[in-house]
Amino acid sequence: MSTITDPAQTDDRRARRNVAVLVAAQAFLGSQITMIFVIGGLAGQMLSPHPCLATLPISLIVAGSMATAPWLSGVMQRHGRRTGFVIGAMGGALGSIIGAIGLATGSFYVFLLGSFLTGSYMSAQGFYRFAAADSASETFRPKAISYVMAGGLISALIGPQLVKVTTDLFVVPFLGTYLVALAINLIGVGLFFFLDLPKPAPVPKGVEGGRSRREMLRDPVILTAVVCGMVAYALMNLVMTSTPLAVVGCGFTTGNAADVVSLHVIAMFAPSFFTGHLINRFGVERIVALGLLILGLAGVVALSGVALGNFFVALALLGLGWNFGFIGATTMLASAHSTAERGRIQGLNDALVFGCVTLASLASGGLMNCSGGDVVAGWNAVNLAMVPLLALAGATLIWLVLKPKPAL
Repeated sequence: MSTITDPAQTDDRRARRNVAVLVAAQAFLGSQITMIFVIGGLAGQMLSPHPCLATLPISLIVAGSMATAPWLSGVMQRHGRRTGFVIGAMGGALGSIIGAIGLATGSFYVFLLGSFLTGSYMSAQGFYRFAAADSASETFRPKAISYVMAGGLISALIGPQLVKVTTDLFVVPFLGTYLVALAINLIGVGLFFFLDLPKPAPVPKGVEGGRSRREMLRDPVILTAVVCGMVAYALMNLVMTSTPLAVVGCGFTTGNAADVVSLHVIAMFAPSFFTGHLINRFGVERIVALGLLILGLAGVVALSGVALGNFFVALALLGLGWNFGFIGATTMLASAHSTAERGRIQGLNDALVFGCVTLASLASGGLMNCSGGDVVAGWNAVNLAMVPLLALAGATLIWLVLKPKPAL
């Protein structure tokens, strides 16, 4: 089922302008997420009363994103994407300042509150990819989504470098990083006023239009897109959340951990320059399948040793697999619902995705710190946990491909 496209949206000049703005937002504002994911577990380890809770700050960022996605999607459906993006940036600013207060006062629980509020920015950032598709033609849509995701390449370069220069800026470790994240939100919010997106069509009172959420989840394409998106993002987060703890725990430095995460995020977003072309050429199902295969290969490399090179290669493959799997799932979803259904299914999709990611990040800390006698045992447990989720996504994708297509 193709998206119902307004004739006014078929001119991709406007779409290209919006993509440029969203790429800039992804690059600049998105750098805060890279920064916080590098230091979140380390700061949590410093503040938490128990080592098993070290990654709880990152888990709460994702939980905040999950809680925000459904109502923020509704706000965008009624008032436009710009309003939702501004709300997200302000939420990120509030989360940064509260996180900084938590660090300054040594309060783990205040720090957790700041992390949860930071999730509202992460949720808004997740809708950049859908906003890129709003004004794009069917042919340009996969490329628009890919280009916006490619903006994360710049954030991958900016974020970890900012961590290196801000970690010890004050007596309290990581305080400077959170204050820089606050500035990024306050400055970056101005980008959204350059967007030229179609205004949401007014919906008569009491009429939603299109299928219900339950009906849409019965659509094989939508169901497969949601499952594959959940698994790709959850597995990436599961492994990446524990990576700084594993790198430092194996005797390397915080700077080494930042470099590993930087390469990982580069691998997440750099392929986006051609992922859309690959989808158009080979089909979205093949690209999603390739992404799942590469995620599995990342686990194999991680399990083969804990030399610094293993961390670099495994996390690079993890980023590449996420890119193909998640962008493919997003493209699949964007082509399977109507404009009237957009607000409901996109919000539901991101709530489910980030719900699964929340569970993965919670499990990451427990597996890493509390499942074995040492760092290596914990790291191996994290990577072995990928297997059942990969099996689920692979089985769902095979079911979709083999399912008889309805007669035209």
